[in-house]
Amino acid sequence: MEAPAISGDRPATIGPGRLILVVGPSGAGKDTLLGLARAACADDSSIVFPRRVVTREASSFEDNEQLSLDAFQQARSQGDFAVHWEAHGHCYALSRAIDDDIRARRTVVANVSRTVIEALRRAYADVVVILITAPAEILAERLAVRARSSDGRLADRLGRAVDDAATAPDVTIANVGSVEQHARELVRVIKGGKGCVGEAPRSGERQCRSSQR
Repeated sequence: MEAPAISGDRPATIGPGRLILVVGPSGAGKDTLLGLARAACADDSSIVFPRRVVTREASSFEDNEQLSLDAFQQARSQGDFAVHWEAHGHCYALSRAIDDDIRARRTVVANVSRTVIEALRRAYADVVVILITAPAEILAERLAVRARSSDGRLADRLGRAVDDAATAPDVTIANVGSVEQHARELVRVIKGGKGCVGEAPRSGERQCRSSQR
């Protein structure tokens, strides 16, 4: 698998806008919460939700721009991507247009792989990482219901849902219970709020506390 990469020909860090990275295991519900957050922020032109470029088939669960592998490789060679990575045999990228948004003081919110966090923290001046997660049994149930052919083996997807500490999140949302409530938590962070850590203890109760690093 090719290592994630940041495009060249850029300054040490890009700012002053914020880059918010939404990460988490497959089945955590990232796209659901992002869709609700996007709708809640629709009237705010200072907040941008760029579409990811992907080489796998389009899905009703996501808002992605699909490219063939050849077209993806051509765009990458032309420097069209701010960052690109591979996962589960597919290629992903964010358009270089996000750099212009961040230079214009906008907030860019993107669903990315945890493998690119370190590189993006170096490339951008103000990066916030939001981890969206859920218990393993819930992840398995959601992936089984989704049953998307391009997902590959379920075991492989669940196998990557470990070592969340490696993402060094600034905010963690345990996406169990009310998706509307969790979407509000996400919007609060996007708009500059303190954010919460959502936990789901064995009793099923949910706790929320500040999680600023």
